[in-house]
Amino acid sequence: MKVAVIADTHLPRGSRHLPAECVARLRVVDLILHAGDHSSLDSLEELRALGPPVEAVYGNVDEQALREALPKELVVTADGIRIGLTHVPGPRTEREARLVARFPGCAAVAYGHTHTPQMQLHEGVWILNPGSPTERRRSPDRTMLELTIRGGVIEPDLIDLA
Repeated sequence: MKVAVIADTHLPRGSRHLPAECVARLRVVDLILHAGDHSSLDSLEELRALGPPVEAVYGNVDEQALREALPKELVVTADGIRIGLTHVPGPRTEREARLVARFPGCAAVAYGHTHTPQMQLHEGVWILNPGSPTERRRSPDRTMLELTIRGGVIEPDLIDLA
């Protein structure tokens, strides 16, 4: 099973859009996870129109309609693997341990907010941040994550969208 993880798309904003490579990858996965800061309900609907199922949480800059339509946190099961999803991970200090404790029984926790990619195994749980495909901020590149789930194992891959 292939799962795409994105966050912090902040769409629409000016002429900004998802990079073509990101859209191409999103169209062919089995599931899309969005870890918040879509910005608008229209942005979420455009993501859903790509085809694969979309599971998402709202972020701190999302409009009220998104806050009403989406949960703040969510646990998704993908090919038998539980993945926690949130936007704001809290302070940097002890972040990984806090996320593992917040989502017991999950094999991975994906978050957004920082725009900084992370793929770290902490106490047997993948702590994942896809960065942002549209707004890199202090990160060197625009990025997303692809997860391959096979035989109860998650293999994360950071995709550089340059």
